[in-house]
Amino acid sequence: MASTVPQKVRTLYLRFDKKILNTIPDIYSEDIQFRDPLHAVNGLQNLTDYFNGMMEDLLECRFEFHHSLESMERGEAILFWTMHYRHKKIAGGKQLELSGNSHLLFNDKVYYHRDYFDAGAMLYEHLPLLGAAIRYLKKRIGAK
Repeated sequence: MASTVPQKVRTLYLRFDKKILNTIPDIYSEDIQFRDPLHAVNGLQNLTDYFNGMMEDLLECRFEFHHSLESMERGEAILFWTMHYRHKKIAGGKQLELSGNSHLLFNDKVYYHRDYFDAGAMLYEHLPLLGAAIRYLKKRIGAK
């Protein structure tokens, strides 16, 4: 049985490192629109360049997929995940986790991919001064 497009995406992100860069054209269409809370990227080459740049300071990154909502008839899926990562410039390279989800639209390849996650939890809370301020504010308002 052929692998579905959402399954190909899950397989791609099991280990997010430079080894996957040459497989991106197998998953994403030439006119891919990729969005996350930090960037908006259009086109396959721009997506490849974006991922390559992101990987420069990553010590490790992998995604654990928990569940999904998929409609092959509509060419749509939502994948729920936890990203496990270590970054040279964040939290002294310690292992961190981030929960989020990805909304995909596809035919034979993904032409729209939007990630939803808390950018503050990913980056800002781990910066020395800003992180302390964010954690203090969250505690004051009772946020987790």
